[in-house]
Amino acid sequence: MLAQSCSTKKDKFINRQFHALGTKYNVLYNGNIALERGKDGVNNEFTENFWELLPVERMKVDEDDIFLPGQTKNADFERAEEKAIKAIQVHGMNFHGKEKNPQIDEAYLLLGQARYFDKRFVPAMAAFNNILNKYPTSDKINQVKIWREKTSMRLDNNEGAIEKLKRLLNEEEIEGQDLADASAALAQAYLNTKSKDSAIAQLTIAAENTEIKREKARYHYIKGQLYNEFGKKDSANMEFDAIIDMHRKIPRSFYINAHIEKSNNFDIANGNDIEFQEYLTELEENRENRPFLDKIYYRIAEYHRAKASDSLSEVYYNKSLRKIRSDQYLRSLNYETLGNMYFDKNSYKTAGAYYDSTLTAMDKNTKPYRIIKKKRENLDDVIYYEGIAQTNDSILRIIGLSKAEQLAIYTKFAEDQRLKALEEKELQEKAVQQQKNQTVAANNFDKRNPKNLGNPPGLSRDLKTLSGNKNNSSFYFYNATTVAYGKNEFLKLWGNRKLQDNWRHSSQSANIANTIQGDSLTDATIEDKLFNPETYLASLPTEQVEIDSIAKERNFAYYQLGIIYKEKFKELELAKSRFEDLLENNPEDRLILPSKYNLYRIYLELGLNLKAETMKLAIINEYPDSRYAEILLNPQSELSKDENSPEYIYTNLYKQFANEEYAAVIAEAETQIKRLEGDDFVPKFEILKASAKGRLYGFEAYKAGINHIALTYVNTEEGKKAQDIITNAFPVLEKKEFISDDNAEKFNVIFQFENNAGEDIDAFIKILDEEVAKIDYFDLKTSKDVYDENTTFVVVHGLKSIGGAKGFAELLKSEEKDKRGRVVKPKITRPYFAISSPNYAIIQRHKNLNAYLELQ
Repeated sequence: MLAQSCSTKKDKFINRQFHALGTKYNVLYNGNIALERGKDGVNNEFTENFWELLPVERMKVDEDDIFLPGQTKNADFERAEEKAIKAIQVHGMNFHGKEKNPQIDEAYLLLGQARYFDKRFVPAMAAFNNILNKYPTSDKINQVKIWREKTSMRLDNNEGAIEKLKRLLNEEEIEGQDLADASAALAQAYLNTKSKDSAIAQLTIAAENTEIKREKARYHYIKGQLYNEFGKKDSANMEFDAIIDMHRKIPRSFYINAHIEKSNNFDIANGNDIEFQEYLTELEENRENRPFLDKIYYRIAEYHRAKASDSLSEVYYNKSLRKIRSDQYLRSLNYETLGNMYFDKNSYKTAGAYYDSTLTAMDKNTKPYRIIKKKRENLDDVIYYEGIAQTNDSILRIIGLSKAEQLAIYTKFAEDQRLKALEEKELQEKAVQQQKNQTVAANNFDKRNPKNLGNPPGLSRDLKTLSGNKNNSSFYFYNATTVAYGKNEFLKLWGNRKLQDNWRHSSQSANIANTIQGDSLTDATIEDKLFNPETYLASLPTEQVEIDSIAKERNFAYYQLGIIYKEKFKELELAKSRFEDLLENNPEDRLILPSKYNLYRIYLELGLNLKAETMKLAIINEYPDSRYAEILLNPQSELSKDENSPEYIYTNLYKQFANEEYAAVIAEAETQIKRLEGDDFVPKFEILKASAKGRLYGFEAYKAGINHIALTYVNTEEGKKAQDIITNAFPVLEKKEFISDDNAEKFNVIFQFENNAGEDIDAFIKILDEEVAKIDYFDLKTSKDVYDENTTFVVVHGLKSIGGAKGFAELLKSEEKDKRGRVVKPKITRPYFAISSPNYAIIQRHKNLNAYLELQ
């Protein structure tokens, strides 16, 4: 009987039962165990991101999850798939197209699930379709349909999945977990298609019918998130309360995040503050919540910030940062918020440091990262100019005081420095004495316990207690203060000795006395200067030229700060104060007009209409011929980009530059720079002028122009570009040594013309083009290049050697015969010189033609 029942070729009752039992309790049993183990692994790998709308199914699919045929990622899913295939191949009993083993449909279901969780959705779809086609009467048919539509959604066929799941729910009488799974899958399809209101109804059905508490909590949480999106806070709180009521029946992360989301819905304006603070304190003090203190502290910090308790909120933001383990998003939120707080307090350097930390916790390929990065870059300018403004303001304020007042301020400052130095010295001496006492105690302990002398460090608990640990240690080299003090004492005793053998020998001590004496004298001199108020008084500028320079630098910093706050940060109040302070400080004429115009625009935006009208009249009356007055009198001119706008003038001037009208470009650029003083377009005209001067007068003129831009417009795009040119391009452009013709690949023939000779250069080029067109074995081109204000070159490009260039030029000068055999004089007899393309670039750049010709 046993031998006969093993056969899959006989359609007998005993054969069917034997293979059904073997399939169910052996192959599929082990396959399902492997599947569950693999699902647990997937769940453990998946980290819930409660900052975003949770997915209905706890599985993340990345774009890089691509597998070759036969390739798998998870060994457990591979084993489950092998068991399912074994069940189908070894225990299948197909007679006349009908399967007699009732467990084979479950084997295909296991096969599809294993492939699904291994993120191989196309093979999974094939397995589910096989059941639907071959086993339509299976008792697992509804589960199979649900799994097929879940797979379809993973393949981005959400519309088809919605249609088929709705048909399943309408036509079939399903209940229990199958109904929960179908509704949850349909909810995810609705979420994928942005039909969030439809998803809520399906999540409600799923939460009511599932018996798995973890899933129930997930469905309630997603509903709460959706209700919050719709602004229905009461409904959201009901969902979060449902999760909180499950308490220890669900993962702690859902319980805590439900509390936090519910607390986010607290009405600060009308709610009971005392009860809410007690609620938050209870969350904080509950020992079970320790793994989630980072989020709890962040929520408490947000509450205090909303109540304008910035000092308390900062404490809790920092507490949250210290508790964060892996939540990089929360880390970035804490750093960004702290940065914003310090920015609002005008502590720009500290704000910049927090923004730097924010960027380290963010994904670089995201829009929020780019926003923070741009804000941080803009902050560089603020930090730079605020530093200048504050420093120069302090200097000018001190200079404005009487000598007696100056002396009183610096006397107090010097005394404070002396007291700090004494305190630091006392701390060092105490630390050294403490170290000595502990060393004596440790030695005495070792004498009383000889066995400990041979023990490795750390074996004796008493020794460990005496010596401490690295974080809270009395060990000499773990204490920075005692180490620094020890270094000083060593130098005083032994001098500055080399690290070598026999360093203590007398031969090495010849200069100890001098070293000690010199060090003592140096220390004494430094201390005398630090604690002497006359030192600081002597550092104050006294020359009027120097004082004026400080004031001028301060005023320019105020102007730049006004522009930055207005344009980049939209901080109109800060911009207003900077421009108003600037105008009160007797600024240069070039800053007055743009500052007044910017103040006019700010007054309008702040609703200060009376001040705006006063400023408008001042600009029109005091500067009637300015561009700003024209804009105020005719606002449409600015919008239409008329011929007086900087954009229009710059565009035309650039066209002249491209046409090599360098002298005209320089003259017009200088005119516009004076006319538009303080305008954002001025650096662009400066760049154009520097480039034109470089083309006309050579590298040194270009270098001077670029250096001026880099120094004058430090924090503009043009200033940064100029600095980049100085750093990276100048080392290459400065080279004026000619290269050997053997190292060049392209050569030119140059015909030289004097601009004031009255010769028709264009006529010459026309004749030259006709002659060049006769040469078909080279790809030759001609051009007219300005050399300097007195000289123009006509150039033939495209020759391959210096000899070839000279030969071509001589060919142009040779006599020819016409069709009748008569000798025709050459059309081009003008002098020329041949030059390689690299050397031609050098003579154009450095205007050293004569130096090149002397070498020929």
